Amino acid sequence: MNFQHSEDRRMLADSLSRFVSEQYDTATRNEFAYGEQGRSTHLYEQLAELGAIGMLFSEAAGGLGGTGFDISLVFENLGRGLVTEPVLGALVVGQALAHAGNAAQQSALAGIIDGTAIAAFAHDEPGSHYERSNVRTRAEKTTSGWTLHGAKGVVGFGQEAQWVLVSARVSGQPLDEQGIALFLVPGNAKGLSWRSYQRFDGGRASELQLDQVALGDDALVGSVEAGFALLSRISDYAVLALASESIGAMDVAKQQTLEYLQTRKQFGVPIGSFQALQHRMADLLLEVEQARSAVINAADAIDNAQGVPRAKVLAAAKYTTGRIGTLVAEECIQLHGGIGMTWELPFAHYAKRLVMIDHQFGDEDHHLARYMALSRST
Repeated sequence: MNFQHSEDRRMLADSLSRFVSEQYDTATRNEFAYGEQGRSTHLYEQLAELGAIGMLFSEAAGGLGGTGFDISLVFENLGRGLVTEPVLGALVVGQALAHAGNAAQQSALAGIIDGTAIAAFAHDEPGSHYERSNVRTRAEKTTSGWTLHGAKGVVGFGQEAQWVLVSARVSGQPLDEQGIALFLVPGNAKGLSWRSYQRFDGGRASELQLDQVALGDDALVGSVEAGFALLSRISDYAVLALASESIGAMDVAKQQTLEYLQTRKQFGVPIGSFQALQHRMADLLLEVEQARSAVINAADAIDNAQGVPRAKVLAAAKYTTGRIGTLVAEECIQLHGGIGMTWELPFAHYAKRLVMIDHQFGDEDHHLARYMALSRST
């Protein structure tokens, strides 16, 4: 496998890395991330102007790339700066519209790509425990379209989204794969109510209540028959994005820890000269490279594999980055000592994000069980 990025990708990576380091320093990031909005409208527009959002979609969809390695590159760089902007929502909702959207929905995709519209994905529900088919929100067919009612949880930046992609059950029982559909709902639709809150690792999320939300026939994305397949496809993109973001955060965490070991002195010498700490750091570096290999494999599989083989590779990547991301957070905190837990140290925020990434779109336990179940099915 050729591990060298194309010239276009290298140019974007350089521009994005420079933007994050210059415009998204820790103090600036924390001011926005833990502020009332949880993000910066100005910086999100700049990310769009750089092509970071366009790089997530194919040229046919109005983007600049759209391959697995394009997506991985963007989110790895976002992870280096702990960027809280709603790029993940843009990816997930945008990919649904790019693959199955009608003409009207394609126009909404254009706004998502140029950064003028915020998109949010509303799928998780109270008690769903990461299962993709565990959907209790109902969609009832009417003479003029559809009516949605139910509840969704942890919708990233949902309260300010212009477009919300909602999963709902048209038929069947919870956990049935058949009977699930996706609907594109305007953020200001009558019957939507939000409860917004600050996330532990920065940014904001919302609880969503849908009370008899009336939609037209054109709100359905794709078809009911292919709803679960589309849901699985966009969830795979989210898994790749989060695993890649984790790699970026791990790289910064390990580098900051190495610098600390080389400068912090005890008994008149840098603590990095102690053999026990050298062994722990060497083991950690090997683990990070293992995680990177899993993400590279996932970026390739999302374009070149289908069905169970693709699902297994993505589950393996999310499990690996979840386990190793948590390990990096814990080990680096211990290697820093008590200072590793302080708000003022940038590393502490990387540790929080690494732990929380594991809980998005399935934690390590969920994806290990998923990998085992997929292995038994072949």
